[in-house]
Amino acid sequence: MAEEEDDPGFEEDTEDGGNGIDSGHGKRKRLFSKELRCMMYGFGDDQNPYTESVDILEDLVIEFVTEMTHKAMSIGRQGRVQVEDIVFLIRKDPRKFARVKDLLTMNEELKKARKAFDEANYGS
Repeated sequence: MAEEEDDPGFEEDTEDGGNGIDSGHGKRKRLFSKELRCMMYGFGDDQNPYTESVDILEDLVIEFVTEMTHKAMSIGRQGRVQVEDIVFLIRKDPRKFARVKDLLTMNEELKKARKAFDEANYGS
């Protein structure tokens, strides 16, 4: 009985999740596990969420990013992803659009602050 519990076969079969993201290359390296665990905890999950939950969420994130990237590559300049293309794609989702606007504004402010800091320390 103890041998059946240690059988890793079930885990290997479900690693792909059946959605084709894995593309048949065996176990896929998890790119965002640490960040997703922290985000899940920040949104009220357990400090150590189930690995399966993190894996499913990561699959959804990768699928979303992949779809958005493909859509962005098909509009605007063919084969290139630009910020304007992403903004165009999410313009009808008010929450995402507002968040992107905030992040872009914050990015510009950080650039200006870095430039001012560098000029003050190293400039003429």
